[in-house]
Amino acid sequence: MPRIKINIGLQQLDLLDNKGKLIKRYSISSAKNGVGELNGSFCTPRGRHIIRAKIGAGQPLNAVFVERRPTGEVYTPELSNSSPERDWILTRILWLSGCERGYNRMGPVDTMRRAIYIHGSPASAEMGRPGSGGCIRMRNRDIVELFDLVPIRTLVEIQE
Repeated sequence: MPRIKINIGLQQLDLLDNKGKLIKRYSISSAKNGVGELNGSFCTPRGRHIIRAKIGAGQPLNAVFVERRPTGEVYTPELSNSSPERDWILTRILWLSGCERGYNRMGPVDTMRRAIYIHGSPASAEMGRPGSGGCIRMRNRDIVELFDLVPIRTLVEIQE
């Protein structure tokens, strides 16, 4: 089974095969508030996670999601201008669940309850530097590719 390694310092996501060989490298954007596990921190959680759910198969590029459900909208700059406060979650969602009890799982540090995802984002979202509200943002075409390459329960390791 493949695995994912996310390097916050480098703002990159590596997809590795089961022997640790690099399959693909993607530029990402993690939390503008840095790293941290507490609920309400708007930080990207560290440590070992798994992909608990894959959401959005078959949706078009730029499909808009709210609370993991497609709204029927397709993101456009005009839509963005009409709702500048929205945190855009687009195209596909890989919902993460922490594996380390007391660190990123259970209680006030539970990654899944915090709704931390790897997801698509508007083309205007800058990759290669922190900017999200806690999730891992990717370009839409990149998240579609990754979504199709990884199964549920894929290990995701997030490091500083």
